Amino acid sequence: MPKHPTDLMNIESLLSTEELEVRDRVAEFVDRRVRPQIAMWFDQAHLPIELIPEMAELGLFGMHLKGYGCAGRSAVEYGLAMQEMEAGDSGLRTVVSVQGSLAMSAISKNGSEQQKEYWLPKMASGAALGFFGLTEPTAGSDPASMTTQATLVDGQWVLNGAKRWIGLASIAQVGIVWAKTSVADARTVGAVPEDYDKPDDAQVVRGFIVPTDTEGFTAIPIEQKLSMRASLQCEIHLNNATLPADAILPKNPGLRGPFSCLNEARYGIAWGAMGAARDCLEVALNYASERLQFGRPLTSFQLTQKKLADLTVDLVKGQLLALQLGRAKDAGTLENHQISVAKMDNCRSAINIARECRTILGGNGITGDYSPLRHANNLESVRTYEGTDEVHTLIIGHQLTGIPAYK
Repeated sequence: MPKHPTDLMNIESLLSTEELEVRDRVAEFVDRRVRPQIAMWFDQAHLPIELIPEMAELGLFGMHLKGYGCAGRSAVEYGLAMQEMEAGDSGLRTVVSVQGSLAMSAISKNGSEQQKEYWLPKMASGAALGFFGLTEPTAGSDPASMTTQATLVDGQWVLNGAKRWIGLASIAQVGIVWAKTSVADARTVGAVPEDYDKPDDAQVVRGFIVPTDTEGFTAIPIEQKLSMRASLQCEIHLNNATLPADAILPKNPGLRGPFSCLNEARYGIAWGAMGAARDCLEVALNYASERLQFGRPLTSFQLTQKKLADLTVDLVKGQLLALQLGRAKDAGTLENHQISVAKMDNCRSAINIARECRTILGGNGITGDYSPLRHANNLESVRTYEGTDEVHTLIIGHQLTGIPAYK
């Protein structure tokens, strides 16, 4: 029998022994360390950084990366881990995503061998936390319009600008900041491929490794959030922040550098959202089995059964979509539009599941004793970051029609 009553299609039977072991190990951590206190952490807007060493011990940071102290797990194993983490809370899954799928992936995909050897082992062990600085106060879905600038001055990079909604920035030791610089400056430090055909005066987006003790760098936590309260997002400011010449990530100039990392994060979200949705359904099912109205449990009423049936079918479809995504990623056949299909639809489905499960809980569903409304609030953020519905719709539309309608 499947572990979860919502597994109507016995998806568990499609998983290997190793995949099930990863799933169960992360689920045990969530049951033991997250569930007992997550309502309090959410209420107090507290990110439990005391969990970070154990998350690192589980191999969650850079889990899908190979070498440099990283676990080297498969895409499906990583996805299952993200499903279990988000069944606990989206904010805690985001810690893993920001650290591994974004900051560590940026160094792994775009960094020099020296940069990878220095930073990735520290980050995999949790000795160094990282952030990923792409979004700006006025540049969200359109990162090409960023205004953060990096200029080479006397052999050093000088960064000026601001970023917003940057996870972990105020507690991190290092971050990847994406900024525009001239091709000429990048070429001066040998960070442009020989066949790069843009003129020297052209502006190009590049990534820079920024230790958070750099003078001129500040990170300010964003407060009074109504979503993702058990997590940490910041606004960062760079005021003549000066870095050595080798701080630039030498590979993949342009937006393909950050976009390849965003696709890693979007992949994890497609799995994670289903974890939140599954948790909502299991909470609602258990509650409705015990809650008596008119002398019998809520589960005995047709309308309640219809809700549970419809929502669980949506959950199973989303889980199968995530699994198909993971199998394609492991096989090396994954295409970008497929990630958009899963990220967009699984987030939409998860929000609907969370909201409808709250209705099954009645008035009790607005308290921290039950997870669906907390998940619903969190999923509003998950649905927005790493590409809004609108952005993913246009990616899918581009694939279908061959016409890029982004502007």
